[in-house]
Amino acid sequence: IHLGQRVDRSGATLADVAKTLCFLTEMDTFATFNTAYIAGFGDHRPARSTIGVSALPLGAVVEIEAWAFKPLG
Repeated sequence: IHLGQRVDRSGATLADVAKTLCFLTEMDTFATFNTAYIAGFGDHRPARSTIGVSALPLGAVVEIEAWAFKPLG
């Protein structure tokens, strides 16, 4: 699922994302990941942590956990 689609389901937008936690199975692909991450978020830059892991479910190479804040009202 594309990150933007998942955030939209909650009524928030990518601009509401305050923090991400990113997991990469190959840290040597960080530059490529970073380019895609910047393209996905545009000018918005949420706080980010990136961690190298040995494996992810379903053979994924990247997983992103995003925390969004959307005030009520």
